[in-house]
Order: sequence, then structure tokens, then C-alpha cells
Amino acid sequence: MKPSIHRWSFLGTLALGLAATGLAHAQAVVGQPAPAFKVTDTTGKAVSLADFKGKHVVLEWVNPGCPFVQKHYDSGNMPATQKSARAKEVVWLSVSSTSRDAGDYKAPADLAGWLQRKGAGPSATLMDDDGKLGRSYGARTTPHMYVIDPQGKLIYAGAIDSKPSSDVADIKTATNYVNQALGEALAGKPVSKATTQAYGCSIKYASGA
Repeated sequence: MKPSIHRWSFLGTLALGLAATGLAHAQAVVGQPAPAFKVTDTTGKAVSLADFKGKHVVLEWVNPGCPFVQKHYDSGNMPATQKSARAKEVVWLSVSSTSRDAGDYKAPADLAGWLQRKGAGPSATLMDDDGKLGRSYGARTTPHMYVIDPQGKLIYAGAIDSKPSSDVADIKTATNYVNQALGEALAGKPVSKATTQAYGCSIKYASGA
């Protein structure tokens, strides 16, 4: 049976608390070099962070089964944020760290199809089935957002916006932290709010990841 929105909201609140504690072996630190990675995308192509040296890169953790993710995709907010970033020559990598054993895991073709139906426009969608990429960044929720500068330094980590809810109506009055961070960075300014508390559904990592 599909979890109710109330249960997902509880999980999202739980994830907020977990995000605040961090991961014992998380390596990603704002202001420091972003962890390197090489992961296969939904087309079977290997994608590495090094491929995009000299460009801003956004990492977005995604799980179509999460109401917080659905909020930002069903409303068009996440696709619009992606397309705005890519229009500025920013690389956007969506990442699935959901374990293959999880009930809401989507195989590469299914995930790519879902994103296409939602009008999404990532540069690539990475299948982090073993969870190594997610763990290295300390990603705890879907969505969880990161921005990396052209020198490979992490300059933003946290939420997509300032309203931690699954209510679509909140998007209109929320500050889009990713748009804000990219706007400042592309203008040569320091990111004014470089770290925020991510919210959403807990990532279902593979055991032992």
C-alpha cells in the first residue's frame, strides 16, 4: 500500500533532523573541494565530476515516490529551475541513490521516462544504486541540493527552497536557494546563504553503502 502523505510528512520531518546530524563518514564540506565521483547515468554512460571542470555543477537527489519531490516536479518548479540553470551553461545532474531493494526504486529507463514526462531537463541522471556518491556528499533527503563552482569547490548545500513542506502553494512565497546561489556565483559574488537544512523524504540507501 502506498504510504499516506501524513506518513511521508513525518518521514520528511525525521529526515530534517537526520540531516542536521550529518553522516559520520560524509566528506562534502562547503568551501572545500567537492568529492570526486564517476557514476553511470540512465543511458549507461559513465559520468564523472571531472568531465565538467570549468563549469558550475548542480547535484539534485531525486526519488519520484517522495511527495516532496512530487511537489517540485508536479508544479513545474524543479524543471524550471533546471532549465534556468542550463540556459546559463550550468551542468545539472539528477541523482538517484535509492536502493534497488526499495519499493519505490525506479530502473534507469523508468526514471528517465518519469523525468521526461515531468518536463525535466537535467544534463544527465545518475544511477547511484550502491549509494557511494550519496554517502560521500552526505545526502540525506530527496530533494537534497548541492552547487559546485568551476574550480570544483562546493559552494552550496541544502534545501531547494525555504519552505520545508509538501504543499505546492508554498512554492510561490519560498526563496529558491539554488537559483539564489547560482545567481550570486555567476555574478562573481560569494553565496550569501551557502548552507541550509535540507528537507524531504529520507534516502533509502542500500545496506552497507
